[in-house]
Amino acid sequence: MDEAEDRRLRAIAPDISHISVSLLRRVVGAYPEERIPEEALRTADEVLENYGTDGLRVLVMSLTGWAAVEIEKDAHMSGRTHEALLDDMDLTRLEVNPDG
Repeated sequence: MDEAEDRRLRAIAPDISHISVSLLRRVVGAYPEERIPEEALRTADEVLENYGTDGLRVLVMSLTGWAAVEIEKDAHMSGRTHEALLDDMDLTRLEVNPDG
């Protein structure tokens, strides 16, 4: 990442971080669960429209950061390894979509 790109991404990071937390507030505990991808796509479309591809990149970085921290906390609290939790997530993915 060059200096100009770094400045651009840092400039929008606070806004995107706020958008990330707002998205999580809308989807955590959402029912029916089908609302989760709908909200995620709506948010991605809004970020793309308002911040362009840089905004989408920062959104992915933000959500990945939140997910990584929560997986680490869950692993610590449950006494399991990160890898065991990620394996469970992968199994769930396979159960939801057994063909691929």
